[in-house]
Amino acid sequence: MAVNVNAIGKKIGPITRQYTWKDVVLYALGVGAGFEELEYCYEAQLKVIPSFSIGSVFDFMASAALTAEVNLAGVLHGEQDILFHNPIPREGTLTTEGAVTHIYDKGEGKGAVLVAEGDTTHSNGRKLFTNIFTLFCRLDGGFGGEATPREVVEFPERKPDFEEPAFPSPNQPLLYRLSGDVFQLHVDPDFAKSSGFEKPIMHGLCTHGYACRAVIRHLFPGEPERMSRFRVRFSRTLYPGAPIKTQIWKLEEGRALFRTIHAETGEVVIDRGIVEWLGREEVEQRARRGSIRFDGRVAIVTGAGGGLGRMYALELARRAGCMRWSWQGAAPGWW
Repeated sequence: MAVNVNAIGKKIGPITRQYTWKDVVLYALGVGAGFEELEYCYEAQLKVIPSFSIGSVFDFMASAALTAEVNLAGVLHGEQDILFHNPIPREGTLTTEGAVTHIYDKGEGKGAVLVAEGDTTHSNGRKLFTNIFTLFCRLDGGFGGEATPREVVEFPERKPDFEEPAFPSPNQPLLYRLSGDVFQLHVDPDFAKSSGFEKPIMHGLCTHGYACRAVIRHLFPGEPERMSRFRVRFSRTLYPGAPIKTQIWKLEEGRALFRTIHAETGEVVIDRGIVEWLGREEVEQRARRGSIRFDGRVAIVTGAGGGLGRMYALELARRAGCMRWSWQGAAPGWW
């Protein structure tokens, strides 16, 4: 069956997921955190590793592939770009909505590239993050679609400013998969061999979490809430137990490039990494903007039957924690 290009723009979601502090800690342990980063592992002082955001929306990524009717046997996770709008709370309900935005054609026998974008909102009403998924669909090229745009990420011709070694356990996938990615390739030896691998492989998104921890440690230590963007390309398979190293080049305050390599062979497993972060003052300003509330107060909005007026009325209602409002130009009551 040919890829369904009519999937572009078709709404996906809402998809919801509830989580608690235990899910946050389980994810942190799955990507290598421990006593040296107790803020990720201990509920008394808990902060959320930003890459938890992709681990919380596996179902959206699967829905995008199904909506586009690509051949699932040939799907690989190619790239991931995450934009952060607010810090991730330690518990709550996440709601994700979005769509397939592009399907590019690499040519007959060369595959296709599917791009989907999803916005995730917390049950507190705040939009937390936007995930942009890029899936390489090896068996779906040659349908006459638009060619994949080219993008170049050039690393500085100097040694990295920082390097962070890490030593994932040979059993790391068994722990990481408990956060939601239970694909057999990462646990079943027979399935892995039938797929062309020596044994079960590391989840690319597990290594992704190691890289996220590394850039925070060196660029804005102990302050994961400052991250505003985290982008990667998954470039090579890694087996559990292989040592890795994340190399970081700081370009300017608030922006850096990084990649993660196999520490013994030098092979790049995560490439074209881009990380961006906010200054402390910007984080404080964002928190103040998000804390404006109108509980127990009454507002009258003119022209709230549509357009900007309606948007303002909806936002005021959200910040009041209720939906009972009156406005001129439309009937009062619940909506």
